[in-house]
Amino acid sequence: MKLRCAILDDYQGVALSRADWGPLDGRVEVRVLREHLTDRDALVGAVEDCEILVVMRERTPVDAALLARLPRLRLLITSGMRNASIDLAAARARGVTVCGTDSSSVPPTELTWALILGLARQVHTESRAMRDGGPWQSTVGTDLAGRTLGLVGLGRIGGRVARIGQAFGMDVTAWSPNLTDERAAGHGVRRAASLHELLGAADVVSLHLVLSDRTRGLLGEPELRAMRPGAYLVNTSRAGLVDGPALVRVLREGGIAGAGLDVYETEPLPADDPLRTLPNVLALPHLGYVTEDNYARYFGQAVEDIEAFLSGAPVRELA
Repeated sequence: MKLRCAILDDYQGVALSRADWGPLDGRVEVRVLREHLTDRDALVGAVEDCEILVVMRERTPVDAALLARLPRLRLLITSGMRNASIDLAAARARGVTVCGTDSSSVPPTELTWALILGLARQVHTESRAMRDGGPWQSTVGTDLAGRTLGLVGLGRIGGRVARIGQAFGMDVTAWSPNLTDERAAGHGVRRAASLHELLGAADVVSLHLVLSDRTRGLLGEPELRAMRPGAYLVNTSRAGLVDGPALVRVLREGGIAGAGLDVYETEPLPADDPLRTLPNVLALPHLGYVTEDNYARYFGQAVEDIEAFLSGAPVRELA
């Protein structure tokens, strides 16, 4: 009898076309859910007959309460090797194997720079004016060469962002709770003595930390107001690193020049959220990982994960 597999939150309808699901023919029946189901009862009704779930990043939280309502579930696959919205302990307790896939640091790095450049040259404002018949050349851009780029986090993505900043001729500084002088020097950047020092000196602040109890709300109102009035904040990491209401207040008051955002506490972002309409916000719908190569990697390895599980030798298990 075939096992049933549901792929959740495939917004763009790409899951089946970005990988060869043929190896599972005759063994697994695959269905795709393109709409995000926020109603828990509706979600359970759609997947309660499934032994396998494939989830995209953290679009749908899989907590203990949901797992308890999915007694048939045996294998849970997430894109990437980290997913804070999955209760791994609850999954283990219920005998559910949780596996992941590789994820490239290139797409979020490139999108970070799309946001930095878009803000510096006011691309969103000028593009809208061109489309709507507005004024010709209504803004004056910010030069990046000679300016200071402050990186909060210097891991895989932060390190790549640093190298590109250096190529633009920027002075790059970095800070994180565990960053050492030696590690910063290895990337050719200066380590700021504190978060406040970095925020007060940077013209562009870009966030590249993992969200945890330690880092949640790291940038509250005092930290945001420590930034320069002409500075930009870019967040392609996790929304929870920043106090959302405080950010809206600071942006409305002109406490910073603007923000480039790709991550939000609630996704999709509600239609009435002020981040959609503030003129000094360049907002994208969480596109950091959304590229052809990354999707091919996610779904191709999801097929591999299922094959390995069926053979009794799961791969890429999450601890």
